[in-house]
Amino acid sequence: MRKSPLLVRLAVVAAWTERSIADGSEASQAVDSVDCDCYLTNGSVPTYYSQRMFFDFRNLAEFAGVPDTLDDVPDSIHASPSSEYFETDSWTSVWELQTWDNRKGVGELSHGDTVLMVNSPNNVYLEENDDDDDEDAGPETFMTMRTARLPEFQTAAEFQSTQSYHYVSLRMLARTIGDPGAVTAMFTYRHSEELADVQEADIEFLTNGPRDRIQYTNQPSYTLEGDEFPEAARNASVPGDVEWTRWMVHRLDWTPDECVWYVDGEETARISYQTPLDPAQIIFNAWSDGGAWSGNMSVHDAAYLQIQWIEMVFNTTGDDDGSTKRSDAGRSPGRPGRLVWRDHEEDEGGCGHVCSIDERDEVGSVTMLSESSAPSCRVWVSHLSSSGVIRILLVCAVWFSLLDWLI
Repeated sequence: MRKSPLLVRLAVVAAWTERSIADGSEASQAVDSVDCDCYLTNGSVPTYYSQRMFFDFRNLAEFAGVPDTLDDVPDSIHASPSSEYFETDSWTSVWELQTWDNRKGVGELSHGDTVLMVNSPNNVYLEENDDDDDEDAGPETFMTMRTARLPEFQTAAEFQSTQSYHYVSLRMLARTIGDPGAVTAMFTYRHSEELADVQEADIEFLTNGPRDRIQYTNQPSYTLEGDEFPEAARNASVPGDVEWTRWMVHRLDWTPDECVWYVDGEETARISYQTPLDPAQIIFNAWSDGGAWSGNMSVHDAAYLQIQWIEMVFNTTGDDDGSTKRSDAGRSPGRPGRLVWRDHEEDEGGCGHVCSIDERDEVGSVTMLSESSAPSCRVWVSHLSSSGVIRILLVCAVWFSLLDWLI
């Protein structure tokens, strides 16, 4: 039996990998997502993800309507969704509107909170765009998440994914508007009863602070005893010193080694300290609890997170069913870098068709970067860092050597 030298095999794999990526940049083409085996992101940490979802709120006039704010706690909690859109299978199969509040017991709020906060499905709705003065707008409709201070409590908005994801590139075209004293956010979250074991990667907009600054954090960034971990957080300027009240694409790339954030394609923060390791849910919210972080919103004031679209490419893991809620979720070991493929039974983990949501002409479309009948050994690791390249080459070298023994 013939056995090829290891260095020859390494050279072959390296050349194929380099050629595949180069070919993709020269001859990309628009395709349907069903034709994609995996997705390669751009940016400072190019990363492979196995699946994609896109939610477009820009042309949903038939579902649009701004509901009145509910000023009763039970009515807020038990409110129906604001429109039929939030009862469709395409929404409920991925997202769940939240109704929890910050009460720990009778007459007792969560640590540090001074105002009762109640999440209501009534505060997530589709709104027609009537802002004729907004040159950056243009959509017919967008989704709005509302938080408002009422005389007796703070009404808030939150929805979270019904499943957990294991690494994700998450994007939204959004803006935050309204009064001081609120927080709007997009983040990954894995709950634990112990603060030290919480895993979370945040993008937060604080309406109490400067509107050209964004807070990025790998939580926890503090302890209940008052200690802080400054290496877990960045308070970064918006590129061009513009305000986040304008429409911008905000992006979080969660990889095994670090979290990287972008605004309109420009990197704004990078944190490797306390990078989440285990599968986590995706959450969007608009809230205030009267605490030191959000501030205390004045009665009858309100703030809004408005979103034109949400897009994510992601990996999942078979170890986590994603059924846990924020109130009762627990931490369990994950398997960083393991990919579960779109057609796992048929595809057997291959990635012959590499696609992109970055190299494209139109939002919502997908571009083919490369396709090859060669074994796609690159997908054995979850991102193309320097250490990842070494692992790719070693794994593929072993794979080729085993083939030689079998032939």
